Amino acid sequence: MQNRFQIGEPFETEIVAITDSTIFIDLSAKSEGIVDRAELADEEGNVSLKEGDKIKVYFTGEVGGEMRFTTKLAGQKADSSMLENAYKNSIPVEGHVEKEIKGGYEVKIGNARAFCPYSQMGFKNREEASAYVGRNMTFVITEFKNDGRDVILSNRKIGESEYAANLGKLAGQITEGAIVEGKVLSLEKFGAFVDVFGFKTLLPISEMSYDRVSDASDILEVGQEIKVQVLKTDWKNERVSVSLKALQKDPWEEALSKFPVGTKVDGKISKIMDFGIFVNLSTGIDGLVHISELEGVSSNTNLKKVYKTGQEMSVVVDKIDPAQKRISLRPASSVEQDKTAQKYMSSQKDDDGETYNPFAALLKK
Repeated sequence: MQNRFQIGEPFETEIVAITDSTIFIDLSAKSEGIVDRAELADEEGNVSLKEGDKIKVYFTGEVGGEMRFTTKLAGQKADSSMLENAYKNSIPVEGHVEKEIKGGYEVKIGNARAFCPYSQMGFKNREEASAYVGRNMTFVITEFKNDGRDVILSNRKIGESEYAANLGKLAGQITEGAIVEGKVLSLEKFGAFVDVFGFKTLLPISEMSYDRVSDASDILEVGQEIKVQVLKTDWKNERVSVSLKALQKDPWEEALSKFPVGTKVDGKISKIMDFGIFVNLSTGIDGLVHISELEGVSSNTNLKKVYKTGQEMSVVVDKIDPAQKRISLRPASSVEQDKTAQKYMSSQKDDDGETYNPFAALLKK
């Protein structure tokens, strides 16, 4: 058993049992190693890990026939030889931040004193320099010289390592196509930021609804809990986009039956481009009136000076391609005008049911 591990050797294994004072880890060959429970307990004495979880530990030696391991060196375990092993094997060490000194902090690790530069204290959410004084914190040794008289530490590298491990875990949970629950963190002009498993994702304004959304606050509010679908992940650049719209019914699924060729619709202009006008026919469905279909304009006409967004416009469906989500339109008289004309023509019929004709009426006399 003694020859299986070297002092300071890293070892990844599985937790087999947790008691009030000890965490037992699997060493295979029907043997177990021991880790002090206090190392992994929070301020209230609770341990978030459970049996079956993976854990990375470092061998510290054999005591009374028991194979002892640690997740970090601290206290009496931090003598000069152990600190050197920690340096060589990148074993985390626990130290007490004594005070601020020129360029950083003096940190006590066991009986040794070390130095942590300001730049190496904290990671993502850095605090005021004085806030770290008096705390017990975890570090890695980046330099070990003169038999331990010159030791330089980094707390930042601990944060980076933990963040990378957490990011890897999130990458397994937040996958493209997955439906997840999140909470709205903030509203922006371009969309909203949504917290998903503690990671800030982007919900673009274009992905909030099939209907056109001009202000995110019309749809969402800060603190609101929502269900979204993961659209795209880019873990290299730590970017994830999500969608509300993807969980809604696509209005284009019924577009062909709702707007067959020849259908006349009273819509509103949703967008004006150089090549034509987009007209909104219903929620999430816009069609294009090409500039060549518009009367009184030429290819050089600035359509934005002739038409306005939100202006009502009557159109007729010329072509429809639901697969490509495209509808070609042409201008038409309004439905209301057609009804008025039809009502007028009906009122002009004589007693025989024929349309009134003044010349025919004169002949009848």
